Amino acid sequence: METFWFIVIALVLAVYVVLDGFDFGVGMIYLIVGQTDAERSVALKAIGPVWNGNEVWLIAGGGLLFFAFPKAYAAGFSGFYLALIGVLWLLMFRGLAIELRSHLGNPLWRAFWDVAFCAASLVLAVVFGAALGNLIRGVPLSPDGYFFVPLWTTFSPGPHPGILDWFTVLMGVTTAAILMVHGANFLAMKTSGELQQRVRRGAIAGLWVALPLTVLAMAAIPVVQPVLHKGLGTDPVRVMLSLGAGVSLLSMMWCRWRQRDIGAFFSSAVFILALLGNAAWNLYPNLLIATTSPDYSLTIHNVATSEYGLQVGFIWLCIGIPLVLAYTIYVYRSFWGKIELETDETGY
Repeated sequence: METFWFIVIALVLAVYVVLDGFDFGVGMIYLIVGQTDAERSVALKAIGPVWNGNEVWLIAGGGLLFFAFPKAYAAGFSGFYLALIGVLWLLMFRGLAIELRSHLGNPLWRAFWDVAFCAASLVLAVVFGAALGNLIRGVPLSPDGYFFVPLWTTFSPGPHPGILDWFTVLMGVTTAAILMVHGANFLAMKTSGELQQRVRRGAIAGLWVALPLTVLAMAAIPVVQPVLHKGLGTDPVRVMLSLGAGVSLLSMMWCRWRQRDIGAFFSSAVFILALLGNAAWNLYPNLLIATTSPDYSLTIHNVATSEYGLQVGFIWLCIGIPLVLAYTIYVYRSFWGKIELETDETGY
């Protein structure tokens, strides 16, 4: 049951990254592609009906982690307390920017919230990428299973690293670049005319940034955490996920070149899922890797809740996840289609 819950949590969090990731991406390119107030309103209308619902997957992932692996949840939230509080404020600030922008027609008011939305989206993408980097690199766990990391120490991975070092910053910047392309693919699918052409050009430019960063980040992982690359060529799951990432990347590039926006968006979604799936499978069975001693690492076997609890939770999972899936599918089907450019002041 521990492996099952590990897969479920990883999958739920990966779905969150794919769904809220294009929201972040739209926010990051928002000030670049939206040259008029009406064009920026189109970008906000594209994500307006879904951005809040996408965050349900983040809450679900945190709740499932708390239920299945409570000690890992407690250790992670206490060790990353400062960073998590920052994420909470950024999520709130980003939500306020989306909702408050249209309350006044004053250009200064709208410009302030436009910058806030763009900045919060960019910082959140970098922070979530740095968080993944911390999971891959490891944290300085003590014998009792807890840790504390400052914002930075020597800016280099080691037994007692900080939240930010060259590796986690690289992961953060790479994540932001990938999500920027993902958001551009989504926005190209939802727009038309000159705005769509501008977004398409932005997606292609973003690819030229994201590709070398992704290669660099993948090359840095075995340097920082060599144990994660053992059996890379012999594990069929890793091979399948790596092939999935490669094929979806080629598919995205081909669709982008042929201006097939729907195909490009779904290809980038599969690319992100494959990358995150590869990272999760490389970490398995670890939840938090200890940089101090391998014996201190938190795994699914030494921090899981009782077998009875996991079995009862499985019943509730079978009820809850289909409801969330049904809601998500319904919302996306209801608001499927392109957003027309309008000059009135309604909505966003």
